Amino acid sequence: MTLHNIFDAHAHYDDRWFEEDRGVLLLSMPQNGVSYIVNAAVDIETAKTAVGYAEQYPFLYACAGIHPENLKGLPDDYLDQLTTLLQHPRVVALGEIGLDYHWDIPRDVQNRVFEEQLKLACELDIPVVIHDREAHGDVMALVRKYKPKGLMHCYSGSVEMLKEVIKLGLSISLGGTVTFKNARVPVEVTQAVPLDRLLLETDAPYLSPVPFRGKRNDSTKIAYTAQKIAELRGIDPQELIDVTTENAKRLYGIK
Repeated sequence: MTLHNIFDAHAHYDDRWFEEDRGVLLLSMPQNGVSYIVNAAVDIETAKTAVGYAEQYPFLYACAGIHPENLKGLPDDYLDQLTTLLQHPRVVALGEIGLDYHWDIPRDVQNRVFEEQLKLACELDIPVVIHDREAHGDVMALVRKYKPKGLMHCYSGSVEMLKEVIKLGLSISLGGTVTFKNARVPVEVTQAVPLDRLLLETDAPYLSPVPFRGKRNDSTKIAYTAQKIAELRGIDPQELIDVTTENAKRLYGIK
């Protein structure tokens, strides 16, 4: 499948799944049609790592943020550390942040840290990348309160929730789940989202599209997700890639 100008709006190349061949894999991206990747952080250390990658690879950009699964041992000055990281010219968003009620993590702490980071993003006028897993109500309550600009990554909500997300000015990104056999809601969302608010992502190394489901994901596999979404929307896959790449560049402020 030959597609080019691909923008992977959300990946995790610091993950241990890439330990053996990270450098070779990243160097191969441009020749495989991938023009842009945003590497999302989950804590201070992965944010620093993401910045390092962004300095090394011209097509790679970074996020800095605290994921709800990474609250243990959170330093008291984490907001100051994030503020410093967010000044770096290759850091394009505050993320990945949000709420995750799938795991047994104190919800009051999750909500506090999410709210503090939303507030910081608004103060710095920088986009956020939001993680929402089984926490739609509380995520939306804080999004309504702060009205940040940014992205609901790996969107998992309903079409009804999508309407409010769009009304609040956010975009969504979709990944490999759209290709899964029983993906009823993601398919409905794919067909309902306004094209100018849609981004494509891998969440690599997770959520590989069919026919790679269960295997390690990487940015080249967006082509399979794009083909499925284009088929559902009745447009050419390259046209979809070009539009979603422009959407991502606009959201992340990349020239």
